[in-house]
Amino acid sequence: MLKFRASSLGEIMTNGKGEGLSAGAKTYVERLAKEFVYGYDRVVTSKYMDKGLQVEDQSIDLLNSVLFTSYTKNTERKENDWITGECDIFTGDQIIDIKSSWSLETFPCMSEQGVDSGYEWQLRAYMWLWDVDQAQIAYCLVSTPEHLIGYENRSIHIVDHINPELRVTFVDYKRDKSLEEKIVTKVTQARSYFDEVVNKIAKQHER
Repeated sequence: MLKFRASSLGEIMTNGKGEGLSAGAKTYVERLAKEFVYGYDRVVTSKYMDKGLQVEDQSIDLLNSVLFTSYTKNTERKENDWITGECDIFTGDQIIDIKSSWSLETFPCMSEQGVDSGYEWQLRAYMWLWDVDQAQIAYCLVSTPEHLIGYENRSIHIVDHINPELRVTFVDYKRDKSLEEKIVTKVTQARSYFDEVVNKIAKQHER
């Protein structure tokens, strides 16, 4: 049974005509169906993602220095009948998800600048999976590894001299079970469309 990763849940949560899947959601599900039929996984890479992976521990260290905590990276993956996910930090009563900004220019210095619907759905999935009422995104700004900077302006990438408190921005969310019901609805619609596309591919290639 198709389950959606928390990190990609936002791809199907937008509304189309009425309450159905949006065009963008259908395109995403079509891609998943193709991967399923042909037996491959699409690998997406970018310098932004590379930095996020490479500096994750540094970002958690930065967060701990600001909050005077000793949080560590969560390694447990959870799932229910609809979704699956692995949050960054579980405090016992709250989820914290780390987002390492690419540079000073992309770093949201105010919480309202960090509002993102895709990230919100990701955190709502985590709250559901871990059964907690609060979650937050922690946008962290740490220096970019030299080999990733390339020809960009180094002054927006070398940031460790800046006050740590100025390099972490939080966006808070509270659990809303009515939105979890919406997730169930959208996943159900996406599964139905997924099956439709898989069958369509098979039928069009019959000889």
